[in-house]
Amino acid sequence: MPPELPGAAVPTRDVLLNELAQGLRPMSEGVEWFDALGDAGQSEVLRFLRHHCVQARAVTGDARESIRRSGLRPTHTPAVLVSRGRIDEQLGKISGLTPPHERRKAFRLLVAVLGVADARRRARYCSGGCDHWWHGLSAAG
Repeated sequence: MPPELPGAAVPTRDVLLNELAQGLRPMSEGVEWFDALGDAGQSEVLRFLRHHCVQARAVTGDARESIRRSGLRPTHTPAVLVSRGRIDEQLGKISGLTPPHERRKAFRLLVAVLGVADARRRARYCSGGCDHWWHGLSAAG
């Protein structure tokens, strides 16, 4: 898993999730980590991802690309939910899914939504530079 950032109080979880969202780590590594968390840990991570998707200004139009990036079929529950509009409400429903197989799909999709929304935010607001620590990540060694 990713090392702690020197001199920073950024949790390893936050670094890992941002590396996954940016495609700097393989999703298989993220799913393995997520599966090992247990129910409470998974719920916390899904709520964290939902919050950060909203902070990254995810929009309903991000659904199609997010589904594609996640590798989910459009008929999977999280994919159906994210496609139904009112993205903030749908992200809440997705983060609240409880069956283990649905949680794993929710994780994959929320990471993808974060990646799509943050890439747009980076291009629109941070192209001239910014102080978002996660925009300074590079590929994991």
